[in-house]
Amino acid sequence: MRDWRRLLLLVLMTFTAAIAGVVIGRVYVVPERPVENELHELFHRDLKIDAAQNARLESIERRYAIRRQELEAEQRSNNVRLAEAIEAEHGYGPRVAAAVDRSHQTMGELQKVTLEHIFAMRATLRPDQAAKFDQAVVKALTR
Repeated sequence: MRDWRRLLLLVLMTFTAAIAGVVIGRVYVVPERPVENELHELFHRDLKIDAAQNARLESIERRYAIRRQELEAEQRSNNVRLAEAIEAEHGYGPRVAAAVDRSHQTMGELQKVTLEHIFAMRATLRPDQAAKFDQAVVKALTR
């Protein structure tokens, strides 16, 4: 009978520790949100966009999502090529260097596309909204 109680106590303690770990992780180890997520929240929560602005934003969002997915898929392919180059060369050789360059090019393209997306979003705003938007962008990028 005692072994059964010890087992139950052990299971409860393990469960409690697991829950505590999840809570601590969610509260203290949450990664920072990407700038574009903060800006989207700003649009929908603080700027009080109208229906016409929202329709234009949805179109902008759809185009951006497609292009971002393409670039993310390209980056995954770049990672595979980099892994193959590392496996083949076992050091920083010409194949590894070329794979790194391709990866950096794709990352740079994603950054450019993201900035173009942000400026396209800004173009839908009235001047008073744009001023708040600009402040949020500067704050997000400089913290």
